[in-house]
Amino acid sequence: MILYNAEIHTMDKERTVIKNGFVRIDGSKIAELGEVAPVTENDIDLGGRILLPGFVDCHCHLGLADSGVGVEGEDLNEDSDPVTPQLRVIDAINPLDVTFRDAVAAGVTTAVVSPGSANAIAGNIAAIKTYGKRADKMLIREVGMKFALGENPKMTYLNKEETPVTRMATAALIRETLAKAKKYLIQQERAASPDLDEDEPDYDIKSESLLPLLRGELKAHFHCHRADDIFTALRLSEEFGLKTVLIHCTEGHLISEELGGCQAVVGPIISDRCKPELANISLKNLKILRDSGCLAAVCTDHGEVPIQYLPLSAGLTMRGGASWQEALESITCIPAEIAGISDRVGSIEAGKDADLCVFSCDPLTEVVSSPDMVFSDGKMVFSKERDKADENN
Repeated sequence: MILYNAEIHTMDKERTVIKNGFVRIDGSKIAELGEVAPVTENDIDLGGRILLPGFVDCHCHLGLADSGVGVEGEDLNEDSDPVTPQLRVIDAINPLDVTFRDAVAAGVTTAVVSPGSANAIAGNIAAIKTYGKRADKMLIREVGMKFALGENPKMTYLNKEETPVTRMATAALIRETLAKAKKYLIQQERAASPDLDEDEPDYDIKSESLLPLLRGELKAHFHCHRADDIFTALRLSEEFGLKTVLIHCTEGHLISEELGGCQAVVGPIISDRCKPELANISLKNLKILRDSGCLAAVCTDHGEVPIQYLPLSAGLTMRGGASWQEALESITCIPAEIAGISDRVGSIEAGKDADLCVFSCDPLTEVVSSPDMVFSDGKMVFSKERDKADENN
């Protein structure tokens, strides 16, 4: 299948724009793209519309709390223990929740789904496609481990009269758990050495779950709003040699000179100052972080902000000084790079997944815009025209 007569924003390294271009899809992959292609009656004329990569939400809780359901559908926070690295988020994702359809209809084809921030260490993080029925088949890969600093762990366990109830205790729990896992890793490595006669350590599921993080195979995603919490995340990361993503990074614009070379996911953008940590929230955050040399993406933090408002959230950063290009990058190629899935999604390039969205008007500046068509793994999973026809039948 060929999509042709399109204004293609590839979001590749060169940020190439093809004014009258085509994309040829072979199965689930992009096979070829370029200017004017021979077409057949089975191909789709886009009539000059905008063709973009499917959007990527780099931090959300999609599928972890069923829409319109109470506690029985709430699987976001396992707050019976402040340290739960052994939890796999894929075991809680419900792809049949209506919000997945909302994501697809908005052109959000990939979501990085994280457990909540009640725990100092909450569990692993997975990047998934938003179209499908079975999480295992939607999984791109596991990408990180969730940590949380600041208000959320404090307030969760204060009410339970358990540790942690201070920022010091939260950091200490993380430090203790990582130190234990590091020792466990050393013991494993020594047991595997043919030159040493040492036994394997007793199996410890929490330490075992942290080994990919300590080996640098996964990133540490630190929930941190306030400046001091951001610095604690960096301090812990330096102590244990972690690859780190600063999630929310709300006060990043106040300390941007310290964050060059860091990776951050800012958001939710559409928010009030509903808790003390959000006192300094600013639409300028993305632009200031970008200018400081920080690789920064935008997220919805769904369900804080519904995932269908990801392009609107990116567009609002332009009010804070970001360029149109920077706003688009923040929900396509940059979140894919931060999540470590840019080999699959985030740009329109040969060999990558055919995740695409088609717009008649600018999705970042036109409030009324929504995709005319959305493709996931080469399949048309949303069509505005088809939806209207279904409504009329």
